[in-house]
Amino acid sequence: MAKSGAIVSITPANGSTKVKTSRAVSVTVTHGKIENVSVTAGHLHAAGTLQGQTAWHTVWPLRAATRYTVTVTARGTDGKTATTTSTFKTERPAGTFTASTILGSGTYGVGIPIMIDFSQTVDPRFRAGIEKAINIKSSKPVVGAWYWDNQCGAAECLYFRTRNYWPQHTKVSFDAHFNGAQIAPGVFGTANLSQSFTIGNSLIGVTSTRTHHTTIYYKGKRFGIWRDSSGMPGDDTANGTYLTIEKGNPVLMSGPGYKNVPVFYSVRFTWSGNYYHYAPWSVGEQGFVNVSHGCVNLNYQDSTWYYAHAVPGDPITVTGSPAAGRWDDGYTEWFLSWKQLLRGSATHEAVQAGPTGSTLVNAGTLPTAAPSSRLHGSKPHNYRAG
Repeated sequence: MAKSGAIVSITPANGSTKVKTSRAVSVTVTHGKIENVSVTAGHLHAAGTLQGQTAWHTVWPLRAATRYTVTVTARGTDGKTATTTSTFKTERPAGTFTASTILGSGTYGVGIPIMIDFSQTVDPRFRAGIEKAINIKSSKPVVGAWYWDNQCGAAECLYFRTRNYWPQHTKVSFDAHFNGAQIAPGVFGTANLSQSFTIGNSLIGVTSTRTHHTTIYYKGKRFGIWRDSSGMPGDDTANGTYLTIEKGNPVLMSGPGYKNVPVFYSVRFTWSGNYYHYAPWSVGEQGFVNVSHGCVNLNYQDSTWYYAHAVPGDPITVTGSPAAGRWDDGYTEWFLSWKQLLRGSATHEAVQAGPTGSTLVNAGTLPTAAPSSRLHGSKPHNYRAG
């Protein structure tokens, strides 16, 4: 084969304007191989990936209303290197959106989802692009899926929930490349969103409203069986796998016949006001009968131990209740079966995350999940009335 100089092709073409931010910059080389590609806008560099030695493309959305310069260095089969440069400008937004997360950089329980709130409703046509713009890193490999919720407190919420609980002591981070991502025609993000956090010790509570006992699993083993008293008839503590939200010592509680009563060692698991907490007034009933207004009453020793060890995201499952749990009354992502979770994403694909990042995969190609157990996740339809 005769040797010749490298031929470089760059898309978008040189001089292009109003380029869609979702359109990748792609480079191909014939009669040679790529040695270097840079896509820059001032001091900013767009990340890309090499395919073999002859193709390259960007991996995240481009920023809106931005002029980019593409510089490609290629070596031809004749051994000579040549540099090709191209410039283009992306489309200007008609509007912008913001995104935020309530997650901090601290320690969370094994059930915690990644939660992202949007300032505006996300057009279903653009949801898949938003999912693809987020990269998750997990120090221990996990499988999960994205789920869209427009019944949350924000205009729109997006959750990443694992198929099974996070392995304890996992380090997690995510980078949402929303600067240039689109959520509606002409509406773009102008900033990225990143966060990192740690999964703590596995702490799982299972409360049976029928037996009046709570089983605690700690660090992967059964730790103890505690006497409790949950909601009385008419104020039944509803079924479902919830997550701890916050705690206070004391929390001022109000209900029928009482107002702003200080209740100590209180760990909240629903927005409507259900807690695990110390209840000295019901110690005699704990283990025998349900007398609370919906909370799970515990004795001093058990409530103080739980309060000291609980962090947001610890699973609490309520079983045996005649009342069904309500979606979004707390962090209720574990109400969903794996199939429901997948249906709630725009791509209907699973997310595989590991130390180097995440990829979308066909859920049918994944290994069969481990048998359902309290230590690994929730049972399907766990929120239904017993």
